[in-house]
Amino acid sequence: MWKILKYSFYDLMRSRWVYIYFGFYLILTIALFMISSNIGQVVLSLMNIILVLVPLVATLFGVTYYYHTREFTELLLAQPLRRSHIFLGQYLGLAGSLASCLALGVGLPFLFYGVTGSGEVWNYFSVLFVGVILTFVFSAISTLVALRNDNRIRGFGIAVLLWLVFAVIYDGIFVILLSYFSDYPLEKFAISMLMFNPIDLGRILITLQLDIAALMGFTGAVLQKTIGTGAGRVLAWCVLVLWVVVPVWRMNRVASRKDF
Repeated sequence: MWKILKYSFYDLMRSRWVYIYFGFYLILTIALFMISSNIGQVVLSLMNIILVLVPLVATLFGVTYYYHTREFTELLLAQPLRRSHIFLGQYLGLAGSLASCLALGVGLPFLFYGVTGSGEVWNYFSVLFVGVILTFVFSAISTLVALRNDNRIRGFGIAVLLWLVFAVIYDGIFVILLSYFSDYPLEKFAISMLMFNPIDLGRILITLQLDIAALMGFTGAVLQKTIGTGAGRVLAWCVLVLWVVVPVWRMNRVASRKDF
């Protein structure tokens, strides 16, 4: 598995699109530091971009990479190698390369500008860590979609639709439900709904870390009371990690039964 992982990682690192992805975050983060020296404002700006762009890029790269390397994958399947090792190695190589570009693009300006203070460091680290986890989440989801759909157009369509659901449609439905049933106690329902969307969950974790939940009114007060506690944050981070584990487990299940 490690040889496949290393090959996939270096293969992707030779792509010019990966360097464009790295350069975008590097230039963006430097520009944000030049505009404002307030680490909170920089983190908020990065959060708004990362929570939309990272899932989209991971989705497109995941589907594209699977279809592009399909013939090579079939060659590997003809060798005495376990299917789980092949697909897990390719997935980790894909997600690892994208996560490395994100970490370096956002992390190098952080080191250069010398952000100090434990609170500022953790705020910066939280948005970076959420971005890395979302990279692994949507790389796994897109690979799973591609595995289940041999037709490339259909695979791309479903993958992009899933990203659109998590990034836009889910929030719209969520707001409509909260408005329609506003006369009922919906605190537990709202928290449960947030757990089913990794993008929203990441946004809430970063927002709570910045201590700006009060600006969100009643919703922020509820979130601060539930997820804002130490145990609540640990549970939320565990759920976010679970969003990686479940698609990867399902991906291995589908790969082990798929007839190539």
